[in-house]
Amino acid sequence: MAAIENTYREPTYGNWRRPRKAGIGTLGGLATAGLFVGLIITVICLFVGGWFAGLVALFILGVALAVVSVTDKHNKSVGERAFARLAFRSARRRKANIYRSGPLGLTPWGEFQLPGISAGSKLYEFTDSYGRPFALIHLPSTAHYTVVFGTQPDGASLVDPEQIDAWVANWGGWLASLSNEPAVVAASVTVETAPDSGARLRREVESNIHDDAPDIAKAMLREALATYPQGSATIRAWVALTFSAAARAGGKRRTAEEIARDLASRLPSLTERLESTGAGACAPLNAQELCEVVRVAYDPAAARLIDEAHYQGTPVDLDWGDVGPSAHQAGWDGYRHDSGHSVSWTMTGAPRGHILASALARLVAPHGEIARKRVTLLYRPIEAGRAAAIVESDQTSALTRASSTNRPTARALVDARAAQATAAEEAKGAGLVNFGMVVTATVLSSRDLEDAVAVVEGNLGPSARLLLRRAYGSQDSAFAASLPLGLVLPKHLKVPEEIREAM
Repeated sequence: MAAIENTYREPTYGNWRRPRKAGIGTLGGLATAGLFVGLIITVICLFVGGWFAGLVALFILGVALAVVSVTDKHNKSVGERAFARLAFRSARRRKANIYRSGPLGLTPWGEFQLPGISAGSKLYEFTDSYGRPFALIHLPSTAHYTVVFGTQPDGASLVDPEQIDAWVANWGGWLASLSNEPAVVAASVTVETAPDSGARLRREVESNIHDDAPDIAKAMLREALATYPQGSATIRAWVALTFSAAARAGGKRRTAEEIARDLASRLPSLTERLESTGAGACAPLNAQELCEVVRVAYDPAAARLIDEAHYQGTPVDLDWGDVGPSAHQAGWDGYRHDSGHSVSWTMTGAPRGHILASALARLVAPHGEIARKRVTLLYRPIEAGRAAAIVESDQTSALTRASSTNRPTARALVDARAAQATAAEEAKGAGLVNFGMVVTATVLSSRDLEDAVAVVEGNLGPSARLLLRRAYGSQDSAFAASLPLGLVLPKHLKVPEEIREAM
């Protein structure tokens, strides 16, 4: 009998790209228009004021173009970096990077309110059609409501590769379906690794030990309780969905009660579809569970106390006004908050070429040098009507750059082929999603901070083939964005996103 040949080939993934506006060289549309206006002004100065005035105008134009066109490997221009420096120095002079809350803080109401971009958030709790309580976060500044789901991912260990392929395909389908979900503006996936206190294992074992069990079995279990939590880690994952208060663009904003009635019947189907992506058992978090997640993030030392309280059966009563830090100080390249020291990075470049489904395995896995680590993927689904116009415009811009010279660069040719492939996939019904990533590493002592930074920048980031940049001057905002709060960062920018893209 002839042996059956295994023809399975592990699929690869890729073809993500950064859309670019039409312009000359590295300039965007707005900068290109500024170039032509500057050239006209230079010619006028030349005819009116002579050669000296023309040379001065040309020099000023060259400096202005260099400020917006000379970029580093993270695609940050000289102007953007200078603006970030000036903005942080201004905030530090105004002491806006320092926060004190609670009865001895500066807030008149004496609560431990969340700081920064999540300061105005409110928390409600409602019940869905399955009778499950779910927390609803409201951010009035952006008119957004967020629901957070707790998941228990199965992981890829001892799982057939065909099953992993099915999970990835279902995840892509779930993301694509978000563009058809009414009022959905963003989604995020947060994977957190932290040391295990052993309280949950102790509660589980002691509640199941039988009095008539053999002594050797009891001794083995007690030894496991004493030794297993040392060096072990717990992995938790959450999925947050952010909805707009208006059911459609330009529509009337709905109240929290109206949003809750709408979501009560939709949450069961969303969780069922999410479970098919390998997320495991999925259920919305209630208000108490969400408060514990946020509280522990800002005060890592509270994790052991909360675990011990659950072990002893003591209820933990936290309100939304108790989850913020009592003090924080945001530095240029780091963030101090209660008992933790954190550094956050943002993804500035997705992996080039094609990758396997396990590309982020080492990045999200526990690491001994980092006490608590969060990897958050941020998604913004694009409506089907807008997606077609975006990919067509991007394809036209890429082809124009590739054909604007007799000897186009290899990168321009690859960019044009990627734009064509994206347009073809969208025409076949594929969804279009903007995505990003925030990585946050937290340690309990400032002495361990350098080691954590070295691990992320020198090991974990390169292992995933990601280009990570430390969130200079915005460490507190990046920290908040890594939490499962459903924050949509472009809505909090001082410079509108449309102007940034045009530049």
